[in-house]
Formats: sequence, C-alpha cells, structure tokens
Amino acid sequence: MTQAPIRTRREGGILEVTLDRPKANAIDTATSRMLGETFRAFRDDASLRVAILRAEGDRFFCAGWDLKAAAEGDAPDADFGVGGFGGLQELPNLNKLVICAVNGICCGGGFELALSCDLILASDNARFALPEIRSGTVADAASIKLPKRIPYHVAMDMLLTGRWFDAHEAERWGILREVTTPGDLLAKTWELARLLESGPPLVYAAIKEVVRESEALRFHDALGRITRRHFPTVGRLYDSEDQIEGARAFAEKREPVWKGR
Repeated sequence: MTQAPIRTRREGGILEVTLDRPKANAIDTATSRMLGETFRAFRDDASLRVAILRAEGDRFFCAGWDLKAAAEGDAPDADFGVGGFGGLQELPNLNKLVICAVNGICCGGGFELALSCDLILASDNARFALPEIRSGTVADAASIKLPKRIPYHVAMDMLLTGRWFDAHEAERWGILREVTTPGDLLAKTWELARLLESGPPLVYAAIKEVVRESEALRFHDALGRITRRHFPTVGRLYDSEDQIEGARAFAEKREPVWKGR
C-alpha cells in the first residue's frame, strides 16, 4: 500500500503538515490537491490558529513540480486543486498564519510554496534556487512575488540565472526569519508557532487580509478601506470582545486573554 504523501498532526490550535514523497518531496497533481484540501480544512476549522508546513527527511524540503509525473502525462497546467499548486498560493481567504520549516533543497515550485507562507525558518543545510530558466520555462509565482519582497536586482539575478544560494544569503535578503541547525529546526518552528498561537487571532486575520488585499491599492485607498471597515476582518476585529480585552489588559498591566470573538 502506498504511503500517503501528506501527514498531519495537531497540538492545541497548531496543525503540523508534513510533505512526505521520497526521494525529493516533489509535488504531483494529486499531492497538490491533497495539500489544498488540508489547508482549506485548516482555514475553516475555528479551533486551529497556526499551521506549520514541513517536509520529511534532511536532503529535500521540496524539489517543486514532479517532472517524472509530468513525463508520464501529469500536465503542468492541470487542475492543482482548491489552493493552486502546493495548496497555498491561491487558497482564498486564508487569514490564519502558516510557518514554513525548510530543510535541505528548496527549489522551483518548492521555493514558491515556501514563499506562500507567512514566515520561513530554515536549517543551515538549506539551499534555494529557481532553476526554471534552465528548462526553458518561467517560475511564475516567484516572478510575481520575489521582486516585491527583496531588492529588485537580487530577485532578477535569482530568476534570470537560476543560481543556487544558501540559507544565510536567504536570511540576509529577508526571505528567512531565522537559520538554525538541522536538529533545532523543528523545535524552533514549534516554539514560534506556540508564541503565535497565544496571540490575538482576529488581529492576525486582519493583518493578513489587509496585506493581501492592499497589494494592488494606493496607500490612501487602502487606508480608507481600513478606516471605513471595508475589510470584513477589520470590521469583525473592531466590534469584538478581543478589542475591548486588549485595552483592558493594557490598562490593568496584565496579559490579555484572547477568545477570537
């Protein structure tokens, strides 16, 4: 019996999602659809607040699109499922936090999958690349995202040459939150997840929606949408018990108790 390529486990409000497709954790259409269903269920479960995306093994986080599957007829323009390729980058209304833990090789669509997460940690054995240029195709999601997140000419260098770079360079350009040893990666990721789990979920949701929906707006237009509560998550936050609790906790010099309502 073939082992499922996706495993999950949860602790409180944290869901850990593990990609496990030996040898390179490459993603075919079926795996992409499974990831999309997994993250849709995470999005829609009110008891979950943070997700961790990781991969099994030390050599590969994800080699991206499964070229062997493609050679056997799994078309690269197939229906990748509700969240698009990898289940995350096109999943609508994902207003919860996703942390990525990268070990080993993270390239092509695997790198794009990591870029779809809110925070990325990596072990010092991680290596990154966008090698699509060498096979005559475009790293589509990375071409959109990367020049907006790091200096333009650095992003263009990565996209145009397909060169490899290590975790410390990725950290230097602000792609990574932290670089750890391979042995510490998962523990550090869970430590961050527990910290975020204890935070205000309605504020996190508002931040994610505002950042996502404001990307194509002018500053004053986006700010006006916030102040007029045109973002649903902002309206929910401003009318919430948590909004009052935050002010009370500050005045009383105590830690707030967030209820997500």
